Amino acid sequence: MAGTAEGRWRDLGAYRARGLPGWVALAEGLDRMVTGIESPVDSERGLAARLRYLTASDAGYEAMDRAGIHVRPRTLIAWLAEEQTPSKANLARLDAAYWELRRRNVVADLKRRLHNRGRGTRIEIDPVDQSQVERRHQRDLETRSINVRGGVWDRAVDAWSAGDTNELDAIWDEIIQALGTDWDAYTYVSSVGWAA
Repeated sequence: MAGTAEGRWRDLGAYRARGLPGWVALAEGLDRMVTGIESPVDSERGLAARLRYLTASDAGYEAMDRAGIHVRPRTLIAWLAEEQTPSKANLARLDAAYWELRRRNVVADLKRRLHNRGRGTRIEIDPVDQSQVERRHQRDLETRSINVRGGVWDRAVDAWSAGDTNELDAIWDEIIQALGTDWDAYTYVSSVGWAA
């Protein structure tokens, strides 16, 4: 995990401030943009939908392989025919494989939506929660908004998709430096949000 999120928050929590690294909030925001099957994997409908999605392409079989699903073809056929139910461990692996494939398949759509016809997307950054910090130790921080351009989003989506936390951290630092002199007060945040 990257470790540059320090600045003024080198000892985040020393005075009971609460927050998370900005790049984590950014990644969580991207995660929320990925939609998919809502039925749980251990339901008949949820399992059937995941299996159909995963077995519809070579990429799905590769995702299952990466998730550690190594069963005989006849077992997979029995799962698809609803004649046999996967073990709890394989249900978890199927769910992981499904969401990993969904993430890979939505990268282009996320980039298009975040580009917003060349205008980029405005994000809102909520500062760390200082409600438990003694008044004398609180910093004067407010919710900030900033427009993030398409090229930055492209890099962020690629890093998110690849699980590259170092790159996400570097991108977050680049984003918040545009806030001006108090940019490092936003290395940790309560949340980051946008509409795209």
